Amino acid sequence: MIIFGTKGYLYQLAILTLVCGHCGNPSAHTLRKRVTKFTLFFIPLFPFSTKFATQCTFCGAEQQITGAQAEQLQLQAAGGQPQGGQQYGQGHGQTAGQQNPYQH
Repeated sequence: MIIFGTKGYLYQLAILTLVCGHCGNPSAHTLRKRVTKFTLFFIPLFPFSTKFATQCTFCGAEQQITGAQAEQLQLQAAGGQPQGGQQYGQGHGQTAGQQNPYQH
């Protein structure tokens, strides 16, 4: 009998201050990496899915982002560059000057 399956791992990569696309508040967002690995006899062998997301700590809204966007946000967090002009949320990467249909 061969026992196989998957196991998920969640890594917190950074905490950033961004304008939420859902609630519109400039708040802390956690940058997370979710990796799903194939397991054989409960031993993780190789990753077959990697996803990145930001989550607003104010309203809890989560937004999936690409690996390139996650890398850019990590570089900004490490370099200390301001992130206030960027918005990752329901607006899908809109800048602060663009209209967001979720804001009233």
